[in-house]
Parts: sequence; C-alpha cells; structure tokens
Amino acid sequence: MIGNIHSIETLGTVDGPGIRYIIFTQGCLLRCQFCHNADTWEIGTGKQMTVSEIIDDLKTYLPFIEASGGGITVSGGEPLLQIPFLIALFKECRKLGIHTTIDSSGGCYSTNAHFQEQFEELLEYTDLILMDLKHIDKEKHKKLTGLTNEHILAFARHLSDKNVPVWVRHVLVPGTTDAPADLEQLGKFIGTLKNVKKVEVLPYHKLGVYKWEALGLEYPLKDVEPPSEASVEQAYELLTAEVEYI
Repeated sequence: MIGNIHSIETLGTVDGPGIRYIIFTQGCLLRCQFCHNADTWEIGTGKQMTVSEIIDDLKTYLPFIEASGGGITVSGGEPLLQIPFLIALFKECRKLGIHTTIDSSGGCYSTNAHFQEQFEELLEYTDLILMDLKHIDKEKHKKLTGLTNEHILAFARHLSDKNVPVWVRHVLVPGTTDAPADLEQLGKFIGTLKNVKKVEVLPYHKLGVYKWEALGLEYPLKDVEPPSEASVEQAYELLTAEVEYI
C-alpha cells in the first residue's frame, strides 16, 4: 500500500501524547487562510512511500517513542483523503503496539456509504484523533476555509457517537476566529461531545508565510499579528466552559 507523503518529522512533541513520529500527507480540500502547510494542498503529488518503508523507518525511533508514551501521528494536508493507506499503516502499528493518532479537520468527511465503510475500519485501529474545529459559524467558516462546516460538525458528532477519544483544537486568529460570541457557541457545541480528552487553543502564527510566497500565492492574513496570552486564556475558558472530559 502506497501513500502520497509530503514530509516526516521523526521526534515531534506537540501532535499527541509523548514523542511522536509524524507523517504529513499530501492533499487537502480546505484552503484555510492561516494554513502553514499550503504546499500540502495539491492532491496526488508528494513522495510515494510504502507502508513497509515507513514502518522500517519508524522502528529506528521506537526506543524514544515508547519511553515517552508516544506513538505515530498522521497529519497533513488531510489524512482522511488516503484512508486505505492509513488502514494498512495503522494495522502494522497495532501489531507493534504503537499508539496511533490522526490529525484531521474532517474536511473530506462524507456520509457516502463507501467512505463510511472505510472510515469505520480505520477507527478500529485509531487510538486518538486531533480534531481541528476552525469555526462554528457556517458562513465565516466558508470565508476562512473555502467550505462550509456542516460535514465537519457531522464528523465531530460521529466521533462522539462512536466514543473515539479526541483532542479538540482551535486556531485562534485575531479578528477572524476570536470573537467571544463565536467561541462561546463553539464551546457549547464541544460541550455536547462525549469523547473529549483535551481542548487546545493554538495561537495563530506566521511561520508558514514563506510557503505561500514560494507558491506564488498572496497570504491573506499578512497584517494579522499573533494573539496575546490573555486572549488565548479567554478563548480556552470559553471553549471549555461546558466540557466534561473523559
């Protein structure tokens, strides 16, 4: 089984518990204005790697990963665009006792029967999902990402119904995703989910601007500065006001 891979980070510490072997897949349907991996958008490109190639490389880092309580995280791009590859990869990880995590926006989630069948099999081998909730307002979500969010909220509800552990993540962008009313509404939605282990507020940053420039794209948030610590703390309080952690 072959995956289209953008890059691999071997000793990551911010994408799941412990030290992580992080695979960034190629391809995404969203076009987030704050994206720091715009070079992962194009579908069907990237380096083609087999599951066995990745597992052989991963094994060399297992002493560090296992000692820290870490594992493997597949990010992107959008990993769920390559579900058959993920199933094959996570099956091998399960044999080795490696904790498996997917970092997903749910941007390609579908109620299509074929997608659902594959997704259900994938969940059997998935220990944790880092679920990126960009915006609760449908129209603001479309302006921010290029797509509305109905299917993404359905993705969140599906994971709750299946009791798949999630860490909810929200990128705090001043003037775009930080309105108290929106954060309060998003917090109420998160409070309806029964599978939340953690909520993370990720402060907006400009570290990926150079990738937009390299691709010949105009960065839409060039005048936006990162949020203050006080803003991040306020956002966290609003997002977690009704959360009951599992």
